[in-house]
Amino acid sequence: MGNPQETASLLFQHPYLKMYSSNLQCGHLVSPGAINFGLSILIVLGILVSYLPQLIRIATLRSSFGISPYFVLLGTSSGTFTFANMVSQRQSLQDIACCKDVSGLSCFAGLLGILQVAAQLLSFFAILILFVIFFPRESQTNPRSMAQKEEPTYRTALVVAGICVVHAAVMLIVTLAVGFRQPSSLQSWSNFCGVTAAILSSIQYFPQIYTTLRLRCVGSLSIPMMCIQTPGALVWAGSLAARLGSKGWSTWGILIVTACLQGTLLVLSVFFEYLGPNKGHSHDYNKDTPPSRSGESNDAQDEEGPYEETPLLQDSR
Repeated sequence: MGNPQETASLLFQHPYLKMYSSNLQCGHLVSPGAINFGLSILIVLGILVSYLPQLIRIATLRSSFGISPYFVLLGTSSGTFTFANMVSQRQSLQDIACCKDVSGLSCFAGLLGILQVAAQLLSFFAILILFVIFFPRESQTNPRSMAQKEEPTYRTALVVAGICVVHAAVMLIVTLAVGFRQPSSLQSWSNFCGVTAAILSSIQYFPQIYTTLRLRCVGSLSIPMMCIQTPGALVWAGSLAARLGSKGWSTWGILIVTACLQGTLLVLSVFFEYLGPNKGHSHDYNKDTPPSRSGESNDAQDEEGPYEETPLLQDSR
């Protein structure tokens, strides 16, 4: 066997990690701190648990009515940019490189920040899958379908899913290409991804807020999910800020913006579900005839006919 120091130096000759091998600081992984380690574990579990109410609600109702496809598109794209931002951070790369010199538990502690972002991205992709599977199909025999042309169609849902998958693949390829060919540009790429994710996050909730206001109901949105995630995002931001420091502002700053906008959507959802004129009826709808956007009654809609399917002789009672 050769000199251990020479062996260790050979492990860092890869261009992706070489720039960080000269001044690695792995002490924070050897002694990560019980409180910070436990909090990081709870955040990973909390992220996974927080998305369960939304997944269960869509599967139970067997419909994604009320969820804006553009909210899903922006949210998934933002999550992809956030993951690329996280894995290309200088501190993240140092933690990955330290895994060659520390124990398995210490390595796991160093990767918890990446696992947190990965858990969020995978959860959003799970919502995307259910969103497409249970997207309300437009009935070809529904006489009111002409009045719903402005509603998103199933084709829109499929296009959104395709864009999300292609975008994730492109981001993976570009991140690896920058890491292997231009490792000195990784931090700039990380900042670009973080800023882009922040921009997408800042507008992510506007389509959903608009949709909720227009429908005057919660639909398939999960209020428990938002109740968990709104304060949870602030806790997560604090954890990442402590891990990445001020240089990681493009990572934890996203969560602060998201928490504020999600809190706004939560207030609207609680109002329409428990205080508004249609309270308690957010999911009482026919999939082919969703609630009127202006809140008019079904009787008023029936007076829009006659249609081709309307009988010529009707009971005059």
